[in-house]
Amino acid sequence: MSINNNNQEAAKTREQFKKESNPQPAKVRRRRIRVRILPIWLRIIIVAALIFLSLIAGAAVGYGVIGNGEAKDIFKKSTWTHIVDLIEKE
Repeated sequence: MSINNNNQEAAKTREQFKKESNPQPAKVRRRRIRVRILPIWLRIIIVAALIFLSLIAGAAVGYGVIGNGEAKDIFKKSTWTHIVDLIEKE
């Protein structure tokens, strides 16, 4: 008799086990409300700002350190026109 009882216990599905172990019906359960610390729109702005700052830092390192120029020259228009002219040169 105990072997048969053990087989019945083993044959329970996960859903049956959850229903038996949780005495509250599904309608009475409370859903946990998620409170976001940073709203989604603020996250998007932060990511965009970080991308912009990484582009500036990459240009400064690339032009100033690797290219043997001055890092502050990346903010000059003449530097960028010179770079574009080098790229588009045929």
